[in-house]
Amino acid sequence: MPLPKDNNNLLWKYASLTTQLFIALGASVFFGIKADKWLQIKSPILVWLLPLIIISAVIYKVVKDTAPKK
Repeated sequence: MPLPKDNNNLLWKYASLTTQLFIALGASVFFGIKADKWLQIKSPILVWLLPLIIISAVIYKVVKDTAPKK
């Protein structure tokens, strides 16, 4: 049974958001590792901090996009 047109658009929207999330998380971990090495930090602060910022931003975007319009 095919999805209604509205549900199909919503599916593509969130599939795109998920793809962006995974790419952003991978990039933030990669750049966190590189930055920690470049700054010669012994504990992986940026490896933890950058993905946390990305996840917070994505959660904010999802809540903002799914909130009822006034």
